[in-house]
Amino acid sequence: MTIPKRPPPTQDSHPASRANPSELPHEATKALPIALLRAREALMSRFRPMLAEHDFTSQQWRVIRLLNEHSTLDAAQLAEKAFILPPSLTRILANLEARDLMTRVQCASDRRRYLFRLTSLGETSFQKIYPDRVKIYKEIEAYFGKRKIALLLELLDDLAQF
Repeated sequence: MTIPKRPPPTQDSHPASRANPSELPHEATKALPIALLRAREALMSRFRPMLAEHDFTSQQWRVIRLLNEHSTLDAAQLAEKAFILPPSLTRILANLEARDLMTRVQCASDRRRYLFRLTSLGETSFQKIYPDRVKIYKEIEAYFGKRKIALLLELLDDLAQF
């Protein structure tokens, strides 16, 4: 059986092909995906050392922060909100549970489903990290200003809806 060849793309088959080539970034460093990764890395370079001092990875911290904010979440909700793939989340949840930072509770309405919540030690850990986190946010705010941060968050939300 032979697989039919796809016709070559036409000039109008992709929106990017309609753009003026001189308007598209030629250098990888000017490409939006690279710029977003660079900005994320710049921010995370400020948060990672602080989290490491408290013995957390950034993914573990996202789970702790979400459970503090939402009280209880199931694994699917955590994966979606924390942007963590389910296999990685399983490992993270096992680690946090082994450290007695969170616990799993069987859902009363669906016995196949588990809900996760912080333990008192998890809540204490969140409270211990909070002042360091606020300090970093204040440094970022002092550098950029509230208005630019609000604009950046708005633009990133718009981009996420694309």
